[in-house]
Amino acid sequence: MSGAVDVRLAELGLTLPDVVPPLAAYQPAVISGRYVFTSGQLPMVEGKLALTGKVGAEVTADEAKDLARICALNALAAVRSVIGDLDRIARVVKVVGFVASAPDFTGQPGVINGASELLGEVLGEKGVHARSAVGVAVLPLDAPVEVEVQVELTD
Repeated sequence: MSGAVDVRLAELGLTLPDVVPPLAAYQPAVISGRYVFTSGQLPMVEGKLALTGKVGAEVTADEAKDLARICALNALAAVRSVIGDLDRIARVVKVVGFVASAPDFTGQPGVINGASELLGEVLGEKGVHARSAVGVAVLPLDAPVEVEVQVELTD
């Protein structure tokens, strides 16, 4: 692939990973009309979680922010798996980030900034989105972070 988004990924020194296989009964991404919805993406690298644990306990906020970047890359890979060419993205509409948090951790927005910032770096103005950052007790496989992305496609 050699579209503008792929060129930008290369400029940033980033490579989209293979799509993370589903851990249960779902698809990594689906198209509905002009929109692509990803399933929640974990910070999987080469088939395993980069880190496990709760943010604010076993995982630092800075580590979790980096994990959110990985989640966003995995989400872009999931989007590409159903649309073929990331240049078809008109804009990122919504990002929802979940942070497995220690009871006293309140920095969820800063963690999910990792995903938001990556989407902005890769997609420019098309990466600007609405967002929720939510603290939760636990995530699948004891992942510290999970991110889902919704994008609108060009005509």
